[in-house]
Amino acid sequence: MSELIDSWATRIRAAAEAGTAIYIRGGGTKDFYGRPCVGEPLDTRGHSGIVSYEPSELVVTVRAGTPLAELEAALAAQNQMLAFEPPRFRAGGTVGGCVAAGLAGPRRAAVGGVRDFVLGVRMLDGRGELLHFGGEVMKNVAGYDVSRVLSGSLGTLGLIVEVSLKVLPRPVAEASLRFALDEASAIRQLNEWGGQPLPVSASAWRDGVLDLRL
Repeated sequence: MSELIDSWATRIRAAAEAGTAIYIRGGGTKDFYGRPCVGEPLDTRGHSGIVSYEPSELVVTVRAGTPLAELEAALAAQNQMLAFEPPRFRAGGTVGGCVAAGLAGPRRAAVGGVRDFVLGVRMLDGRGELLHFGGEVMKNVAGYDVSRVLSGSLGTLGLIVEVSLKVLPRPVAEASLRFALDEASAIRQLNEWGGQPLPVSASAWRDGVLDLRL
């Protein structure tokens, strides 16, 4: 894997010297998101695999090109999950793309977004230098919190090589409720429930129907 990273670093340095553009691409499932990409693609899918996983510590370290489905399957086998519920637009998404896009699912309101679960990263900067920020523990306060800034950066700050993520246990049980409410009533009801100690993990209103997940 180090040879692949070295080749990426060489490409980045050459592009920086020549003043040409490179864009980072994993599975391409979010090509529609952000500005149109220009330049030559740098495909991360060759750098995949789970580096380390400690279920008892609720931490997993993964290479950027690892398929998101592969990581979620490994977590599910230990009854754990990515609590921010990264959305799927089609099959083939990667962990690096998930973090770089910074998109979260309906549980975000309850647990936080992608950046809240990023503990550390290894990355290549725009000069092809391999840098390391953060770590693999919950408490990590030394220096600038660059790891979390990479969430949602869309590859503009650097190429994510590896990322350490906090994971959470899957719920013991879930239930979904449906209410016939107009938009104003749904907002008022959600605000009321939001001030109570209820295990609400998702909500959605559409066409006079409010769906609530507990």
